[in-house]
Amino acid sequence: MMSEGEIQRRLDLLLRTGCLLMKSGADTSRVMRTMKRVAAYMGLPLERLNIYIVYNMLMVNLPDSRQSFTRFQRVERHGINLDTLRQASHLSCEAQRTGYSLDYYERQLSQIACQHRNYSPWQVAVGGGLACGGFCIQFGCDWTAFFYAALAAILGLRLRMWLGAVGSNALVNTGVAAFVSTLIAWAFSELSQWASVSGGPMGIFASSTPWHPLLACALFIVPGVPLINFVSDMLSGYTQVGVTRAMGTLMTLLAMAFGIAFAIQVCGIDNFAKDLPMTPHHAYDEYSLAAAVSAIGFSMIFNTPRHLMGFVALGGVVSVCTRNFVNLGPSSGNIGLDLGLVVGSFVGSAVVSILCCALVRRLHTPHQLLSIPSVIPMIPGVLMYRALFAFINMHGVVGEVTMAMNYAIQASLIILFIALGVAIPNVFFRRMIPA
Repeated sequence: MMSEGEIQRRLDLLLRTGCLLMKSGADTSRVMRTMKRVAAYMGLPLERLNIYIVYNMLMVNLPDSRQSFTRFQRVERHGINLDTLRQASHLSCEAQRTGYSLDYYERQLSQIACQHRNYSPWQVAVGGGLACGGFCIQFGCDWTAFFYAALAAILGLRLRMWLGAVGSNALVNTGVAAFVSTLIAWAFSELSQWASVSGGPMGIFASSTPWHPLLACALFIVPGVPLINFVSDMLSGYTQVGVTRAMGTLMTLLAMAFGIAFAIQVCGIDNFAKDLPMTPHHAYDEYSLAAAVSAIGFSMIFNTPRHLMGFVALGGVVSVCTRNFVNLGPSSGNIGLDLGLVVGSFVGSAVVSILCCALVRRLHTPHQLLSIPSVIPMIPGVLMYRALFAFINMHGVVGEVTMAMNYAIQASLIILFIALGVAIPNVFFRRMIPA
């Protein structure tokens, strides 16, 4: 029979475990499964234990015939730290398997919570910038524009990280970073056009696709992990948390759109996005390289362990090549099934998610660490920008709203089906292949 003090300590450790997962980017079903695993290890009766999870608060309650113990803990900050998620999940499994003492479990949990990230701020910024350059290749730019997009994204991402470190509001940071990245990308496009006219030694700065960097320079902001967690939560029945995640994602996207729109107005940029081709024209090896770079870059932002980078890069290649094969076909002069971008994005993300389900036990790592960075290169950036430009440049002409809504709906459907492709195999294979 445990004393009241022992019960309170166990409940506090249980809450600390759940909060650490929640603020590191875990979906609600993973938080619930891990907390139940830890409760079983601690000897708390699962049949009487009540766990309640909302986005910013966790509660546990343990009643018996004489009294009821209830503890709350607030989740102060939300971020993405997939290595912390991996280590906390692994600790819970090992504690249940080997029977750690509570003192040892508490020390290990504190070490996980306090450890430094795997990458320095500048390493993260460079990785995220190169990831945006990889996006630019996906949209059809040349390699000169790749470096322009990467440089603009590196500076914008580093600025966002610095603003966060000094305590600025997260949404303000997002808007400022999007504004600065777009402004720098515009400056590079002007440099490219000037170099094209000047010729001579300056020709090395010329790009045949000078506007493409504007499409990719701020995509490090796109909240891929919260979006996929939202879909996973909704499918798993955690509607309240899922809706909260969706609203947070929407606010982030609106802040990003505001920053980009403000930069567009300041620079006087015309609606170039409607004229950019959507059909891929690079060779598959170039797309594969770009997808691998983007997947690795976002893995650094998400703090994925270094030893998993090869698997993530391979996942990015598989997702993009599968998407392109299903999407393209004879109608666009390519080899493929010609089923469209929405279906292609869904199949590409689902194939990667199934492969990740098969790898989680072998690699001893949660599904999210492998699947989410792998599908990020499929984000429909061109459609997102077309929708944004269409809304910004409305002049009262008939059909403008229809065109803008068409782009917005297409982009939203693709993002939704990417999230569904990741979430559905994980949800339905979870019991067969536990993480």
